[in-house]
Amino acid sequence: MHEAKTQFSKLVREAEAGEEIVVLRGSVPVARIVAYAPAAARELGFDRGAITVAEDFDALLPAEVLDAFEPGDPG
Repeated sequence: MHEAKTQFSKLVREAEAGEEIVVLRGSVPVARIVAYAPAAARELGFDRGAITVAEDFDALLPAEVLDAFEPGDPG
């Protein structure tokens, strides 16, 4: 850990060059230093029309189905 603090700029340069640096506290790995990679932009609506929702998707379930979720006598 002490070495990572004193060599931080060097370690960041190495990460920028593609290396993955593992920082240890004693002999235990506690952190990784890697190059920053921005997340890819999301394309909104690319699956438009692929999924449909039934008109009654929020209708109450039949009593026998609801009863299966209630605690008590299993049948």
